Amino acid sequence: MYKKHFNLNRNPFDLTPNPASFVPIKGHNDALTAIYHGVRQHKGFVVVVGEVGTGKTLLVRCLLDLLGRSRDIAYSYVVNGRLPEVEFLQYVLTDLGLPVAGRSKYELLLDFGHYLAERNARRMTTILIVDEAHLLSSEILEEIRLLSNLESNEDKLLQIVLVGQPELDEKLDSIEFRQLKQRIAVRTQLSGLTLIETRQYILQRLKQAGCPNGDTRLFPADTISTIHRVTQGLPRLVNLVCENALIEAYGVRAEFVTREIVQSVARQFRLDVEATSGARDLRLDPLDPELQSLLKILLEGYRNGRRAASDEDLAAFQEPER
Repeated sequence: MYKKHFNLNRNPFDLTPNPASFVPIKGHNDALTAIYHGVRQHKGFVVVVGEVGTGKTLLVRCLLDLLGRSRDIAYSYVVNGRLPEVEFLQYVLTDLGLPVAGRSKYELLLDFGHYLAERNARRMTTILIVDEAHLLSSEILEEIRLLSNLESNEDKLLQIVLVGQPELDEKLDSIEFRQLKQRIAVRTQLSGLTLIETRQYILQRLKQAGCPNGDTRLFPADTISTIHRVTQGLPRLVNLVCENALIEAYGVRAEFVTREIVQSVARQFRLDVEATSGARDLRLDPLDPELQSLLKILLEGYRNGRRAASDEDLAAFQEPER
């Protein structure tokens, strides 16, 4: 509804992970290059880790878009990490076009092995991509490790890409999965955007939506700084805030998005909440000498090996009874 008002031909900050909207920020572009190189060079195991909202799913969609352009590639894309063992295997084989009805696990694995060997003999690549891999059970991770054992004298028959949140790293770092960890050939991590990258991201998205190249009037520099602060540079949140800021700006017929509009959106989505629910705000006023003295006592207590200041130390700072 705001497109005509701002002279845009489509929504620039659509939350759907569309490869056409990919912005080649250095970290994301390097990650995509590393993953693609890993599977094309038959490295075996590739792991991608990133916090919620860093753009992992969009990265996977871009990878699938690249892979789909090659006739020698077949892939299974698993998005449900909570499947039981046999169902997981059935899902993968079905995705690759293999029959699974009425087959035992032994038969499924045998068919899969033959399928991979036949494709490898024809110089073709087969890839298993698991999104939300941090949700995988220990049993499924072990099944995936065993699948990685399928190899010829020269090559890995199955390329495996695991994509997940930092909890995936924690699992792979455990003693239980040390064998799997040792097989990881490519590992990349996504993080939030810097302020400069956030600006680049927003302006590139606007350009893709028809905004003239170099036109920074719609999102001025101070507005982008506020967006970066409230979103911590997470692309998903940047999209969320920018989309709703455009809607709010349109509602008041503003010509551009102001800091105040961004702050209003941040409050609506509770992005400005810093303290935990029900907790007292313990931030100290740097101008309050009594509180600064208390802080000094506490710090000295820790330096001297005490857990905190003594009752006598704190007595002078207790609030009087009402």
